[in-house]
Amino acid sequence: MKKITTYSTIALTALLLVSGCSKTVHTEEEEAHHHAKHWGYTGDVAPSHWSELNKKFNMCSEGKQQSPINVVATKDVELPALDLNYTTGSETIIDNGHTVQINIADGSVLNIDGAKYKLKQFHFHTPSENNINGKKFPLEAHFVHATDDGKLAVVAVMFKEGAENPVLAKIWKKFPTLKEKEGTAVKCGLTSDEVKALMPTNKDYYKFTGSLTTPPCSEQVKWHVYKTPLTVSKEQAEKFTALFGHPNNRPIQDTNKRVIEE
Repeated sequence: MKKITTYSTIALTALLLVSGCSKTVHTEEEEAHHHAKHWGYTGDVAPSHWSELNKKFNMCSEGKQQSPINVVATKDVELPALDLNYTTGSETIIDNGHTVQINIADGSVLNIDGAKYKLKQFHFHTPSENNINGKKFPLEAHFVHATDDGKLAVVAVMFKEGAENPVLAKIWKKFPTLKEKEGTAVKCGLTSDEVKALMPTNKDYYKFTGSLTTPPCSEQVKWHVYKTPLTVSKEQAEKFTALFGHPNNRPIQDTNKRVIEE
């Protein structure tokens, strides 16, 4: 039991660090980052080099259940609807150098097998990290949840090119301020209804075990990928990419014969 708790604590600490939602000034992982080259998406800090940048990133190359993947169902089951209870809105928004992340006030949860996975934050990748049946999308949102003992779950939503998304438009209006204050959280006034509006009305989804898609690439993450995409306008997708000057998606990883339920 002690070994499991230790792993879970490390995974959660790492998640909070790379996502930017930790309120701790200097964690052990953060100190390690100060003494190692920081990771990114281009050049010599791109995904293919992550495991070389810090010994704690070894799972990025050694892991066998890595994310993202090309999601192709291998098992047809009657998956129950996700037990989402999102009752809180956003606290802050931040450009953490890797993505735009919206931090959520305490109170929203995803219930899985009797355990409460608290919604911590959601963020974006362009183009999408996961593919569905070989199809890539211009944008993907990851809703990141964690239990008190460090277990992790992600709900992923795809966005296809189409009409402008009104909730994204509200978030995107913060971009000029985020650019000026990179790494600094600013107020973001999304309501709980607006957070829920970033979920499709069709609740069918894929389920599999994967990892964080950013260092340290910790595994045993419960992934849930909605089948039905929302829309994002071409201009909105381009504006997100322009904020960083390059895509922020990790390449597709081997499924290694994982079971993918639908």
